[in-house]
Amino acid sequence: MNTDLLSFFDRHMNALPLYEALEHKITEEIENVRIKVQKSQISFYSRHLFACVSFARVRKKKDCPAVWIVLTLGLDHRLDSPRIEVATEPYPGRWTHHLLISDPNEVDEELLSWIKEAAAFSDRK
Repeated sequence: MNTDLLSFFDRHMNALPLYEALEHKITEEIENVRIKVQKSQISFYSRHLFACVSFARVRKKKDCPAVWIVLTLGLDHRLDSPRIEVATEPYPGRWTHHLLISDPNEVDEELLSWIKEAAAFSDRK
């Protein structure tokens, strides 16, 4: 594990297993993924950025589980699912979705299908 990743999770070390489960599935399912750890997010790229992990506020603090990460995906349409915390259309044909992950089991086939769709959408740009 690199120092940038440890630094990113410094104040949220108990969320690291959530991230590790997500990263494992993404790199297992999508070819040639590059990961860039920054101060405020971890970005996943194939040809272009397709997903990122952060601790962005998508719920009021009192409504958040004890341990969580936020996954952000970009798609060409709005997802209709109770798993989506926030969906915005920053410009026509581009929807940004924020999902809160609080259990490694939430990294399931449905979530992976959205991640793959986001990777394919970013590759078309």
